Amino acid sequence: MTIHHFQLQGEFIELNVLLKLLGLAPSGGAAKALIAEGAVAVDGETETRIRRKLRPGQVVRLAADEIRIAAADVVPDTAH
Repeated sequence: MTIHHFQLQGEFIELNVLLKLLGLAPSGGAAKALIAEGAVAVDGETETRIRRKLRPGQVVRLAADEIRIAAADVVPDTAH
């Protein structure tokens, strides 16, 4: 199994966008097809919502790939 760590840059990322961004689907259409056919699980449950919003702490699985969603690092404010 390959484990990917994905660091969010905002509040969430949509499932289809994540798969395409990580190269687990060659195109947006392929990502949508994988999700629609039930090949993707989020937190252990089959997910068929193409634009499912993923947030920190969630885990996505597609075949032998596992993606762990993490929050963006918070940069401390050093200006006074």
